[in-house]
Amino acid sequence: MTFSIPCAMANLLVPDWPAPARVRSLQTLRGGGLSLAPWNSFNLGDHVGDDPANVAVNRAALLDHLPSEPLWLRQVHGIVTVDAKISPKLKEADAAFTRAPGVVCAVMTADCLPVLFCDRAGTVVAAAHAGWRGLAAGVLEEAIAKMGVPAGELLAWFGPAIGPAAFEVGDEVRAAFVAHDALAAHAFVPHGVGKWLADIYLLARQRLTVAGVSSISGGTRCTFSEAADFFSYRRDGVTGRMASLIWLAS
Repeated sequence: MTFSIPCAMANLLVPDWPAPARVRSLQTLRGGGLSLAPWNSFNLGDHVGDDPANVAVNRAALLDHLPSEPLWLRQVHGIVTVDAKISPKLKEADAAFTRAPGVVCAVMTADCLPVLFCDRAGTVVAAAHAGWRGLAAGVLEEAIAKMGVPAGELLAWFGPAIGPAAFEVGDEVRAAFVAHDALAAHAFVPHGVGKWLADIYLLARQRLTVAGVSSISGGTRCTFSEAADFFSYRRDGVTGRMASLIWLAS
């Protein structure tokens, strides 16, 4: 379950997961901003062709709900994880972690899977961007390793991603996951010659379970089918980006 926060500009969701009180997290939606179509309206991506002035206003509205400017990553569909505390400027990476209070980790998505992490003691948090390439390459496992606590002490939350009824992929995607774990075959349903419908939520859950993470929440929304709430690159091509954010309160 998630619930909206009333806001003059942004429309935000608070993830519902058993994170300790010191851990704060937010998920943005597409409504409530200034951007015009096709980026309408709360677009936070400054790399998708939107008017930079509108993106700046949207980001400023988001900042009203945060302790500091997020570390905006230049996401590379890989497995690079950076320490947000020592990397205050934009970095090429697909995940960020921090143990420092008030430092905001963030990833932007429009179909790919955003995953937020924290430990049960509330000492470290992370945000990871898991497109299928990064997921197959081990971005979630890399983020877990960088957090430096036993995987059994971690909690994960899956933000909005393209759902299993909409995520069509080719044979090469299925082969990449099945080669790593035969059980990944359960996340693919035939959808024509050489095509499959993939469940990215299940694929991520499988990998986290193998890694030792047992507390996994979220993973019920579909960016492709829920056009009123979410941006979707697969659906629209040119579109905006949402943000999944996490930090430690002081």
